[in-house]
Amino acid sequence: MGSASSRLQTPVPKLVFVNRYFFPDESATSRMLSDLAFRLARCGVAVAVVTSRQLYSDAQADLPAREFVNGVDVHRVATASRGRSRLAGRAMDYASFHVMAGRTLLRMLARGDVVVAKTDPPLISATVARAAAWKDALLVNWLQDLFPEVASVLTPGLVPSWLERLLLALRDNSLRTARMNVVLSDGMRRHVLARIADERRVRTIPNWADVANIVPLPTDASVTRHRLGLSRRFVVGYSGNFGRAHEFETLLGAACLLREESRFAFLMTGAGAKSGGLRQAVQGQGLNNFVFQDYQPPELLSDSMAAADVHLVSLLPALEGLIVPSKVYGILAAARPAVFIGDPAGDLATMLHDRVCGVSVRVGDSADLAAQLRALADDANRLDALGRNARQLALQRYTSEHAVSDWIEFLTQVAPKVAGGGVQPVQTEPTEAVRQSLPVG
Repeated sequence: MGSASSRLQTPVPKLVFVNRYFFPDESATSRMLSDLAFRLARCGVAVAVVTSRQLYSDAQADLPAREFVNGVDVHRVATASRGRSRLAGRAMDYASFHVMAGRTLLRMLARGDVVVAKTDPPLISATVARAAAWKDALLVNWLQDLFPEVASVLTPGLVPSWLERLLLALRDNSLRTARMNVVLSDGMRRHVLARIADERRVRTIPNWADVANIVPLPTDASVTRHRLGLSRRFVVGYSGNFGRAHEFETLLGAACLLREESRFAFLMTGAGAKSGGLRQAVQGQGLNNFVFQDYQPPELLSDSMAAADVHLVSLLPALEGLIVPSKVYGILAAARPAVFIGDPAGDLATMLHDRVCGVSVRVGDSADLAAQLRALADDANRLDALGRNARQLALQRYTSEHAVSDWIEFLTQVAPKVAGGGVQPVQTEPTEAVRQSLPVG
């Protein structure tokens, strides 16, 4: 019999995330996952990620198959790379990731590991659930949206009713078998509970912003604002993805009502499925109060956000409880009021009202949106107060530190060996440097 030192040691249980995009990708789900994974690794958690070799903006990117980044063990699987321009191509990319990620998980998972399935590609939780069950690992679903419900809202009739029922059954089974389903909002929690009726398996951990890197700046200090010739205007900003879940007709109507008021300008930053249509509508209606620019580099985000006096967020009411627009957290961090276009009883509208850090208007009520913008432009004191409240809310609840603390608390409950050992205490209160970044006045 061999000595104790020669015996195989039991491997330390690890936390494995599964998502199609990861660092250095700059898409929203990738940035959120990358931030959390790196911070958990710094706290002593053994973290691995199964992802693709693609970038959201470049399906042909061929990132390294395996590397260690900031303490995270990254496994990148080879997949089809047809890109997002055609439905058939996306479906092939999705299916190949399901297959290759499933194979990788079967190879790398061990008993006691925790595997976290995000929601890109759709239904990846079903594949991860099977691998977790086979390897006796714990499944956690981190739900950024709910499929197939979102697809049915955005493209009615795309999924036949019989197939939608099948997909719902597969998705719901993965929710029921998961040790926990992490959702982003109260509305999403209610929707999931309506499907699985088990409060023990649903936990709300909202997304967040990097409040150390998105800091409040006066509008006059924004280089972007001066560069675009907007110094003397009241700038209404939109920053991020112009996706199909968002609504822009109300904005267009308000811009038409304000077209003769030269103090207003609309700064649109980013790209997406609806950006081309918005540009065409602006041109077709002869609106000269719009300025468009591409996504800005991460290091310029504070300056870009500071270029606007207020920032827009929108969500189709039918998607309440299915999606939470994460751009709102960056708006809060930048100490800018948010103007939400969507369901006045939804999660974001309720938060803006209760915490007095923005305003809301109903989809289609362009007259009210124009009136709200005039009122904000006419009241500098109110504008400043809303901005201060926004930043304070970001510091109190929507920081990376709060997210890490929530995740470690949760992991300590469900898998203490994953969260234990080397985990260091997480600071959830803002540092003095962050506190000093609060706007004054």
